[in-house]
Amino acid sequence: MTEYILYWLIAANGIAFILMVIDKRRAETGDDRISENTLLGWAFFGGAAGTVLASRLVRHKTRKQPFAATMFIYLGLQLLLLALWLSGYLGPLAATALAYWRAAS
Repeated sequence: MTEYILYWLIAANGIAFILMVIDKRRAETGDDRISENTLLGWAFFGGAAGTVLASRLVRHKTRKQPFAATMFIYLGLQLLLLALWLSGYLGPLAATALAYWRAAS
């Protein structure tokens, strides 16, 4: 299971990075843009690091609010989840939350 999560994170961050670079190029040429919902969707589902890295490297959407703030919030949450997972705390926390949810419903 661990390897699949890592594969997903690599893929999501790569796609998010590429989409940000493509959107920057489209913004420069005046072509149709990639929607912010699509960019933030990829950031939310694991690609926040790729989105933030691309925004810094190609200087895209760095001052656009609330996009930039949302990007950093997603990155912070994903780093927190990754730290909890790597430290072994995420499994027990998820099991406890699931047991609580089942008891409440």
